[in-house]
Amino acid sequence: MAAGRELLLLLLAAAALEPAAAVWPQPQAERSPPGGGRCPLPPRRFRFVYASGSAVGPGCAVLEAAFQRYWALLFATARPTENEQPWGTPCTQLLVFVATPGCDGFPSLDSKEGYKLSVSEGSLLLSADAVWGALRGLETFSQLVGRDENGTYYINKTEIVDFPRFPHRGLLLDTSRHYLPLRAILETLDVMAYNKFNVFHWHIVDDPSFPYESLTFPELSKQGAFNAMTHVYTASDVQTVIEYARLRGIRVIAEFDTPGHTLSWGPGAPGLLTPCYLGKDPSGTYGPINPILNSTYQFVTSLFQEVSSVFPDFFLHLGGDEVDFTCWKSNPKIRAFMKEMGFGEDYKKLESFYIQRLLDIISSLGKGYIVWQEVFDNGVKVRPDTIIHVWKNSMPYMQEMANVTKAGYRALLSAPWYLNHISYGQDWMAAYQVEPLKFEGSPEQKDRVIGGEACMWGEYVDATNLAPRLWPRAGAVAERLWSNATVRDLHDAYVRLAAFRCKLLGRGVQAQPLYVGYCENEFGGF
Repeated sequence: MAAGRELLLLLLAAAALEPAAAVWPQPQAERSPPGGGRCPLPPRRFRFVYASGSAVGPGCAVLEAAFQRYWALLFATARPTENEQPWGTPCTQLLVFVATPGCDGFPSLDSKEGYKLSVSEGSLLLSADAVWGALRGLETFSQLVGRDENGTYYINKTEIVDFPRFPHRGLLLDTSRHYLPLRAILETLDVMAYNKFNVFHWHIVDDPSFPYESLTFPELSKQGAFNAMTHVYTASDVQTVIEYARLRGIRVIAEFDTPGHTLSWGPGAPGLLTPCYLGKDPSGTYGPINPILNSTYQFVTSLFQEVSSVFPDFFLHLGGDEVDFTCWKSNPKIRAFMKEMGFGEDYKKLESFYIQRLLDIISSLGKGYIVWQEVFDNGVKVRPDTIIHVWKNSMPYMQEMANVTKAGYRALLSAPWYLNHISYGQDWMAAYQVEPLKFEGSPEQKDRVIGGEACMWGEYVDATNLAPRLWPRAGAVAERLWSNATVRDLHDAYVRLAAFRCKLLGRGVQAQPLYVGYCENEFGGF
């Protein structure tokens, strides 16, 4: 217990040094004037205003919605009778300047998210290249606003220049093992924006259930969802998620994993899955998608035509992981096909045969693709612009990152960030201490790492425990992917993350505690 007491004293001492309004994730550069100084913010008069010369202005849906959200987040608890200007020249508006036009599009891998925020005497200016950067700057601004003992809102004078270290900063939610209601997904998107995550990886279907309502193949969810009336995502639900995410600068990348992880597809798509055999007779069970039938590729083409039009992002996640060959090996027709193709007993070649045809289909639809690392490991021929998603720890994951980037492919890292794995204590620290580029390789290889994703697989997670299991732990991944590589101090991170967690509670997020302590505003408003 002595070590525990020591840690507690250290953390409480650190908390006492808490800087006024620290930002999470930490900006790239932040400078306060030597004399300090504050600017009071009068809630009733405060407005977000487009700066003169800004390429976007009134009517920009992305920023208009953001202005409303952040005004409410900042001043929802303000009382109209409060004395609004007890000291100093008030700051009554944040001028927002965006250099390039564009409010109606979707964020992408190439989106510009950098911004500058300047707080000086009576003046607030946020400037960004694009609306996506303005969104990140508004989040930072919201975290800098504090209240003094008299209830007066204020912001400290400061200059911030900020931009993300990696362009792909994602969070995976699994809606197959447990169905997540629409509201739980939307609330998660809110907190992702607070953490400057910019990719929602929607692992929408898998073996246990198929909740995606397909217009082309309605039987898939009718037969494959846990409940075809209540546990499905309608076309309207999906559009709601995509637009809600867009307004927060978040891309939605859907994953339809094949040829494995498809048991829930079977009931609604007869003939798609491989019949398994026990000796000479069918056993009545099914394995992965049957890769030897032309009808399989007709089905896959039709389904992905729909998926490609529903999800606007350039990339689809095609899975390709954990294909169990047992059923394929048991099926006499597949064994005959293997012989005919000269594959011998190497079922990785059969898997590659399927994946290559799938990738050709996706390419023909004008989409890019992300695949789990097995596709690379098994030597499938893929396009040079394929993104390989590293998740396994069977070999050190940094060795895999080196191998993938050396072969010329872009890489995403998730292996150390499976947040569904929980343990007693402060396991956020292990996630925080990961360095995505800590592998042997050339500068060109390092440049091919486009970011990473925190993953929340759903075996033991549904709407009852999703938020506390995610937050603030996922924040450790968010800072690692946004902030400078030199931002590594655990004590400083603890102080800022604990303060950020308190801010999340104030915003109605059921974020679990990091360690011993309290928040001025505990969850539930008390």
